[in-house]
Amino acid sequence: MQNSTREIFETNSVKHSIPLDEILSGGPPKDGIPSIDNPQFITTSEADNFLNSDSAGLGIVHEDEARFYPYQILVWHEIVNDSIAGNPILVTYCPLCATGIAFDRRVGDETREFGVSGKLWKSNLLMYDRTGNSDTESLWSQVLGEAVLGPKTGARLAVVPSDTVLYGKWKEKYPDTKVLSRKTGAIRTYGIDPYGDYYSDRSVSFGATFTDTRLHPKAFVLGVEMGGKYKAYHKDALPEGKIEDIFAEQIIRIEKNATGEITMTVNGNPLPYVGGFWFSWLAVHPDTELFK
Repeated sequence: MQNSTREIFETNSVKHSIPLDEILSGGPPKDGIPSIDNPQFITTSEADNFLNSDSAGLGIVHEDEARFYPYQILVWHEIVNDSIAGNPILVTYCPLCATGIAFDRRVGDETREFGVSGKLWKSNLLMYDRTGNSDTESLWSQVLGEAVLGPKTGARLAVVPSDTVLYGKWKEKYPDTKVLSRKTGAIRTYGIDPYGDYYSDRSVSFGATFTDTRLHPKAFVLGVEMGGKYKAYHKDALPEGKIEDIFAEQIIRIEKNATGEITMTVNGNPLPYVGGFWFSWLAVHPDTELFK
């Protein structure tokens, strides 16, 4: 289990690493947005009935198994408690920040299960750890991948490599991919996005502010952390193929393939990154650099 580098405070015997007055209600109550806890998967031939080539989602290849999680489903659930090749995986998506991130659900020697708390920090999803009881629950920031309130404050989840990709390109490269089914146990209008034109306008809300002039607030970036420093890469500006960048006195090798998948490595080792809107990354890492 990794540990956070954030300072931990205690207020009325409650541990936290973010200001308590910055935790806001997103509207729905706890579990009002239901997580998917028994995910079902289908073939691409079945998924073709409701997905088109331009349908976006989170693509994961883990232990040689490819899976695609359509955002038209995740926008209504935000969390999937999954298992791939016997490994407990947490698949998450925050529509307000466009942050699609997968994690290993193990914290120490325990496998955890997560739900949607109904609360936000800097416009980003706060997950709650429903393993145990109400006295041991903690709130976890999705964009940080760590507990920010409660007994587990400071614990971090390991990122599982994933990427926001288009279904058509994904299934072309991974024709045997499994696709998350609409059979979720909940009744939702999948295929209709409740956020409308939010993804392209300049609005930010729920405690996030934006005054930066370098990119549109909804530009999609890939954020990395190295040695306590942060940097963002505008995904659309990265060329297809291989490039190198120097950050935190290390050489980062970046490869973008025709599918849109991006891998980053340092000294031959994978470098995890967080994909999402520029305003979201900047809100939690205000001193970040931007790749030019």
